[in-house]
Amino acid sequence: MAIPIVDLAAFTSGSAAQKAAFVQELGKAYEEVGFVAVKNHGIPDQLIADQYAYVQQFFSLPLEKKLKYEIAGLAGQRGYTSFGREHAKGSDAPDLKEFFQYGQTVGSNHPLKPEYPDNVVVVEIPAFNETLFNAYRSFEKSGKALLQAIALYLDLDEHYFDNFVNDGNSILRCIHYPPIIHEPKSAIRAEQHEDINLITLLVGASADGLQILTKQGEWVNVTSLPEQIVVNVGDMLQRLTNNKLRSTTHRVVNPARELWHTSRFSMPFFLHPKSEMSLACLESCMDENNPKVYPDATAGEYLDERLREIGLKK
Repeated sequence: MAIPIVDLAAFTSGSAAQKAAFVQELGKAYEEVGFVAVKNHGIPDQLIADQYAYVQQFFSLPLEKKLKYEIAGLAGQRGYTSFGREHAKGSDAPDLKEFFQYGQTVGSNHPLKPEYPDNVVVVEIPAFNETLFNAYRSFEKSGKALLQAIALYLDLDEHYFDNFVNDGNSILRCIHYPPIIHEPKSAIRAEQHEDINLITLLVGASADGLQILTKQGEWVNVTSLPEQIVVNVGDMLQRLTNNKLRSTTHRVVNPARELWHTSRFSMPFFLHPKSEMSLACLESCMDENNPKVYPDATAGEYLDERLREIGLKK
């Protein structure tokens, strides 16, 4: 399936007409499909290439070295999470992956510093840490621009989301799906799920495998060109818009048997707001035909609930 392709440059540096057209194109794609491929996204190709190189180096470390970076009490929100620890909401089967997470960085005197644990520094690969920081900032900038377009589509002020996502609780996750070494119990590497956050930005994975569930109930492969990123709606945005913008169900499937010996690497950026943001359904997204679906909650309350549901928090 060729998912809709949008050009972010039309929004960030185009004419007023191009900007307005982008807003409608993006909004309709999210209503109808839930995923878009974004070109001219502003994340440097070399930065992405460096990041993937260091990610592969990290996951090639011996397990005993990686386990030094699995920090108890952080619910996987910083550092390493070992193979099989996470599962999809509603599923007992562990996902066949290990991952490393990098979060928001703020100064020691910042009011949100108590909420944001220090990031875990990988001593074996010094350049990894700086590259994670630069990639995080780059994803954050592109995601903020996309949210500005979404705000306009929802008839909100263009900068409605800005203050919520500036210094927000976003997460950059580096994922490794190891080679398959024996007959798997399932064809699924990561069970079907929806993302927790506002939007997810995903640079091209190192191998195919991502599938989305269409409104017709069919699983289709998601492919994008190397110069594009895939961006999807998460549950927080779905709640906020009272289901106007739907969080799309997706999964990662095993490769063909001849590729079982290969690893798959992926690098999603989960764009979260500050924990204080209200996810109460927008008045503009409710009427007598579309009554309020969700109870009020803050982003922090909802994140905490979901981390428990997927097994990362007790």
